[in-house]
Amino acid sequence: MTEKFGLIGFGYWGTNLARILDQLAQSRWRYLVDASPERRHAATELYPQVRATDDLDEVLDDDEVTAVLIATPAPSHAPLARRALAAGKHVFVEKPLAMSVADAVTLTETADRQGLVLMVGHTFEYVPAVERMREFIQAGEIGDVLYLHSQRLNLGRIQSDLHTFWSIGPHDVSIANYLLGAEPRWVAAQGGRYLHDGVEDVMFVTVGYPDDVVAHMHVSWLDPAKTRRTTVVGTRRMLVYDDLNTDARLTVFDKGAEPLEPDGHGIRRYRLRDDAAHVPVLSTAEPLAVELGHFLDCVRTGARPRTDGWNGARVVAVLEAADASLRAGGVTVTVPRIPGSPDIARPSVNRAPLGRPHSDGPHPDLTHAAH
Repeated sequence: MTEKFGLIGFGYWGTNLARILDQLAQSRWRYLVDASPERRHAATELYPQVRATDDLDEVLDDDEVTAVLIATPAPSHAPLARRALAAGKHVFVEKPLAMSVADAVTLTETADRQGLVLMVGHTFEYVPAVERMREFIQAGEIGDVLYLHSQRLNLGRIQSDLHTFWSIGPHDVSIANYLLGAEPRWVAAQGGRYLHDGVEDVMFVTVGYPDDVVAHMHVSWLDPAKTRRTTVVGTRRMLVYDDLNTDARLTVFDKGAEPLEPDGHGIRRYRLRDDAAHVPVLSTAEPLAVELGHFLDCVRTGARPRTDGWNGARVVAVLEAADASLRAGGVTVTVPRIPGSPDIARPSVNRAPLGRPHSDGPHPDLTHAAH
């Protein structure tokens, strides 16, 4: 049977999904669901072959529809995905997968039990520059990863129902998890509320990973300059992904601090190395098209998507821990191991060349970890 698709939501991001779905699925895209008559009219004007409706049951009851894509406000993601899975549909859902780890795990277990595809829209894991960064890291080209720093800033698209980390932070969490191939261990978060009571417009979140790797994430929709940048510092080289730099989205810096022999007083010294920078040639494929193409392939073949439900649940676990840290005044909060989640393969780490102790012993008391 030919797969047919329904899209739920034609708002801010749903319009982008619609554009790509029209290109990839063409006549197989059968329905668009939205509560707004104005948005349904706009969709019909652009895509006259698609039936626009406000009745989700019409879509879920159609046996020819094999999969749905969800691009609605975040709090509705889990309830809509639950209904779609119960109707036997494969599901693509935008980030975050759910508003709690419990809901994310339940959705993932349901999809696995029923043999259905559940994929989360962590688009930046399909960005060519980010994929190349992971290749550099896994090949050992930058040495061992020391830390990550990301900035996702803008002036605008202010929301009143979610704070900035739930809204745009999932991108940076998914990038860090993907690059490091590891599950976070702890989170410490602080933020400021300037435009809405009860909603942080600006947040600074530090996420701890195994082997003392930390990722510091700065997210804001109250900033003068639009910024989308991720920096990875390794023992041999450093990587900078700048999504807004069309000439050099990824730059490899041959820089580092190399340890020298201790001086006569036993003080270790370092030689700073600042060699040439390199801009790799990257694919020009649109990440959203790659992502949705992957979903359509998974629906057709039954393969497990790269950004499956477990991937989404691990991101939600960090968001939930960040909330707990905020409520507790910025203390470090442990990220729980997600029950049933498969292990993530990651590169081995050896910090001996930097003179830093490396321990394979038990995890330290996170309540006293440095922020």
